[in-house]
Amino acid sequence: MDIGHKIKLLRVQKGLTLEELASRSELTKGFLSQMERNLTSPSIATLDDILEALGTSLGEFFKEEKEEKLVFRKKDFFVDEQEGYTVHWIVPNTQKNEMEPIMIELPQGGETFVMDPHGGEEKKKVHKGETFYLQGKNSHYMKNEKKTKAKVLWISTPPLF
Repeated sequence: MDIGHKIKLLRVQKGLTLEELASRSELTKGFLSQMERNLTSPSIATLDDILEALGTSLGEFFKEEKEEKLVFRKKDFFVDEQEGYTVHWIVPNTQKNEMEPIMIELPQGGETFVMDPHGGEEKKKVHKGETFYLQGKNSHYMKNEKKTKAKVLWISTPPLF
């Protein structure tokens, strides 16, 4: 972690000059300038004083922000083999999200379980290049009546599977 750079970012976000931060933290402007350029390192006590002057704490300062993952690849997918179909969970842990995209593979004659009526909406791909939209007000399921395997991108809100 680049402590000096992070302190400078916090100082600038708070709209403070080096002089103002020096006054609030009872340190010299020169020391703070050197610290921000990583020419010197503060003690824990000094860093705590600086962070207090910036309105934060050691715990918050060193807390690592998890970067939200936006793109998922095959290695991230979870595959669930069911009787009559296979579900590929293409976005992990979607139960915390408002929508759930999955890829369902249906062999010839395969069908999913019947989904009871529910609040929410779903979008499904039916034939290559076609989509449809359905509200969850009625029971519904999917069945492959073709002679080849079907792959269906199913996006529902709220998550159902």
